[in-house]
Amino acid sequence: MGASFTHAEGVLTVTPIAKTAKAPLLDANESGSTLRFLLPVAAALGIDAHVTGRGRLPERPIAPLLSELCSHGVTFDSGRLPLSMRGRLTGGDFTLPGDLSSQFISGLLFALPLTGDACRITVTGRLESEKYVEMTRALLHRYGVHWEKRENTYLLAAGAAYRSPLSYSVEGDYSGAAFYLVAGALGGDTEISILGKDSLQADRAVLDALVLAGAEVTENEGRIRVHAQKLRPFTFDVSACPDIFPILAILAAAAEGESHLVGAARLRIKESDRIAATASLLRSLGGSVTEHPDSLSIFGNGRLSGGRVDGANDHRIVMSAAVAAILADAPVVITDAEAVNKSYPAFFADYQLLGGKVDGIELR
Repeated sequence: MGASFTHAEGVLTVTPIAKTAKAPLLDANESGSTLRFLLPVAAALGIDAHVTGRGRLPERPIAPLLSELCSHGVTFDSGRLPLSMRGRLTGGDFTLPGDLSSQFISGLLFALPLTGDACRITVTGRLESEKYVEMTRALLHRYGVHWEKRENTYLLAAGAAYRSPLSYSVEGDYSGAAFYLVAGALGGDTEISILGKDSLQADRAVLDALVLAGAEVTENEGRIRVHAQKLRPFTFDVSACPDIFPILAILAAAAEGESHLVGAARLRIKESDRIAATASLLRSLGGSVTEHPDSLSIFGNGRLSGGRVDGANDHRIVMSAAVAAILADAPVVITDAEAVNKSYPAFFADYQLLGGKVDGIELR
């Protein structure tokens, strides 16, 4: 779209857009957040763009977002990917459902300050994954943009403008850390550093699930340590933190008894059908599960047999299967292992560094 970046010694330097690109091709690949952020931002910049993606992304919902953009000055030649867009986004009143994707709201929170107009976003129904929206609001506040929240409404005053804080330190990622935190509960001590205790990240809830399952969790000065204990079955609502659903299913398999992961309906429309893919993962390794429309029941006995897992081209399924190998009596073979490159390219290198044995994939 016209920005530029340099990366050196752990520092990413961003040069803002001075002149927008002409008719760029915006490829979101398989990333739902990329797509749902790009669409309103490109619209607010007045970029006539071609937008595409692959895998299951063209099937994932964007219709409510496209409808609101169309009502505010933007046109699309299709209701799904690939598509072309024209026009410039204007401010005003927007209404979006809260039960499909918090990314719709975050995308507008990013984009609408560029219009300079007064804006209001009203969320209908329950806003699932609300912490992701709060994380967006907190970040924007650091950049000089102040969205006021009133019940189910977000308000922005006219004349809002971005002001860079010049430097910003990115927190450690609870979504990636969750796999090793659970691994600590399955196979011994794990300690991870640089994870914020006051973080707004929704996936920090993995710590709550670990405590509920009986693991010992201690936090000290940005370090989190998980120590294995005898685990107990648990019930956990993942509606606010759906990304940790697969790895929590592995945690449940390590406990003796019946566990339940509930509030998972939206996982049917991720990169894979993650309820079905997680159920398949555990069954492939000798586990016992019952799949429901919006939940999964896991009947754990503390061990798995090993076997071959279909990674479903889904990074979270692949990483969860790797952690499941800790419980397995025989090797675990995982297809589509390269899917980890979507979010955590160094996963298997770190896995090996911590004592795991890996064959058949290039370590990064």
